[in-house]
Amino acid sequence: MALKIDLNYSPNFNPIKRNPKQIKFLIFHYTGMKNEIEAIKKLTRIQSEVSSHYFIKNNGEIILMVPDSYISWHAGKSSWKSYESLNRYSIGIEINNPGHKFNYKKYSTKQINSILSLSKYLIKKYKIQQKNILGHSDIAPNRKKDPGEKFPWKYLAKNKIGFWHSLSTSLLKKNRRVKVNDEDVKLFYKNLYKIGYSRKFSKNFNKDLHLESITNAFQRRFRQELISGQIDKECLIISNNLLKKHC
Repeated sequence: MALKIDLNYSPNFNPIKRNPKQIKFLIFHYTGMKNEIEAIKKLTRIQSEVSSHYFIKNNGEIILMVPDSYISWHAGKSSWKSYESLNRYSIGIEINNPGHKFNYKKYSTKQINSILSLSKYLIKKYKIQQKNILGHSDIAPNRKKDPGEKFPWKYLAKNKIGFWHSLSTSLLKKNRRVKVNDEDVKLFYKNLYKIGYSRKFSKNFNKDLHLESITNAFQRRFRQELISGQIDKECLIISNNLLKKHC
């Protein structure tokens, strides 16, 4: 069955077309607003200066807001590995969800099915690598929490959308909250930088706050049961496994 996509164009994009080969990333977001109608209005209102390429409604309907060939304004100040300002290299997908500020909730089954269908279509069309499928908090950890710890990263990875570790639940639970030494902490952050998380942080952050924010971002993505900003043995072994498998 062909992918059904409705149109509701946003004026918030760069008017010069980009080369399709420039598209290397998929970035997932949640809207973080109380109301779906207001979220759509914000993303299509010129005064807001934000947008996304696609919007997924509560009922799973997909809206195209900015054609893929244009740069939409969804990622803001961002970085991953050697890439800066990821708007230029990515397709942004907004999923309606009130987010952490307004009673964050699970994504609906219909939304997840649409994420699967749309992502598979875009991955095939632009030959996007699994390691380049990211969340907003991965590329802007000092500012963002979305799509958050309720986003089904593990399920998506099983369907070849994004990456995940290959560790057993029993091994993970056994190492949760187990303390690590200073050398382990250094290794964990070294792993995160190799995976893609940025060393750079904004002016209103210091190094310690930045390290905590990238730890939180890592946990929201790969250790969703406990978001503490604290490194334990579980986090370390997950980072080791991811590095070995995907980077």
